[in-house]
Amino acid sequence: QVQLVQSGGGLVQTGGSLTLSCAASGRRFASATLGWFRQGPGAEREFVATVNWVAGLTDYRDSVKGRFTIASDNDKDTAYLQMINLKPENTAVYYCGIVWPEYTDLYYHESEYSLWGQGVQVTVSS
Repeated sequence: QVQLVQSGGGLVQTGGSLTLSCAASGRRFASATLGWFRQGPGAEREFVATVNWVAGLTDYRDSVKGRFTIASDNDKDTAYLQMINLKPENTAVYYCGIVWPEYTDLYYHESEYSLWGQGVQVTVSS
């Protein structure tokens, strides 16, 4: 059974940094497309970042470009979302999603992902 297990998150002050982890078990993820999404209080889940390692492609929502970076340790089947210069509006529950697509594409909609992590809370205080 394939699972995604997330870790990281927590409480930081404005301008601080956090790194979220997303570990896959049961299937290698080097050929997958992985996405990070978030859901703030009273809001819908929204796209944050996506990566396809086979194609060497990444993309981010505009508001996090230059501050968030996707990294990975393929030997451990673990992806990371490195976040710097955090702002209060980044407060949300962050989720990683994964799909093994037929084509090496990036995906921007949560419906395109087949498996999700449990989510972790990120709180940025002002």
